[in-house]
Amino acid sequence: MTSDQVYGLVAGLLSAAVFGVAAVAQAHGVRRTGAAPDRLVAFVARSVRDPWTWAVLVAYLVGFLLHAVAIWLLPLYLAQATIAMSLPVTAFTSRRLAERLDARQWSAIGLVTGGLVLLSLGAGDAGEVVTTTAFVASLWAGVALLTVASLLAGRLHGAGLGALAGLGYAGSAIAVRGVTTPIDTGVVLAALAVPSLSLIAFWLYSRGMHGDGITTTTAPMIVMQTFVPALLGVVLLGDGVRDGWWWSVVLGLVLSTAGAVALTHAQAVPARASEVS
Repeated sequence: MTSDQVYGLVAGLLSAAVFGVAAVAQAHGVRRTGAAPDRLVAFVARSVRDPWTWAVLVAYLVGFLLHAVAIWLLPLYLAQATIAMSLPVTAFTSRRLAERLDARQWSAIGLVTGGLVLLSLGAGDAGEVVTTTAFVASLWAGVALLTVASLLAGRLHGAGLGALAGLGYAGSAIAVRGVTTPIDTGVVLAALAVPSLSLIAFWLYSRGMHGDGITTTTAPMIVMQTFVPALLGVVLLGDGVRDGWWWSVVLGLVLSTAGAVALTHAQAVPARASEVS
């Protein structure tokens, strides 16, 4: 790996650690209010008055800045796969909420970790920054589609809401590839798509964790936010793979995803807010 890739990988792993802890803090914040965050406007209105939510948002901002460095320096499939390392952090920290994982679930976390190692071995150069009209228009089409999907997701629970949240975070990661200098209209629109997609994803993730386990909701989110940017990064954004190492990248994605999917079946039961206050 080049020095830039090493820096990007370190930034990605640090962001995963921050995201892992922040996810548990977010779950605690959502559950302790008692009210289900079913409506976006009401959720935002309540959140802006809650110091705990602000602390969670600051943590996510720090994680996002570290993640952005990874996106700029690494292929998207590796930058996003580093986020999978937030799973063991979340699983360990979630013990504070009385969510216990068994040996099978820890084995699944091992698969995610092994997949990340294989992805790192096969990683090539990151693609160039993209600010074309088609790219920006696609980002905002994604914002519109995710908004509609979130409004129609009333019957979904932890895993389904986590998957939708993953699509939002995937779009946010892709949008970062359009943020550069000099600043023009395309760059501004790409930059605005980042918080727009992240807000909807944050809301969906909160809804999922309100009634289901943290790991159960987080795992499908990570699957979506890993696979979608990985595919688009290689096919459309010029992300590279080392010569002769396609097998490592493909196997790494498969193992990471298999581990995350296995964790969607975790039977961890969230503790009540009164038990963790």
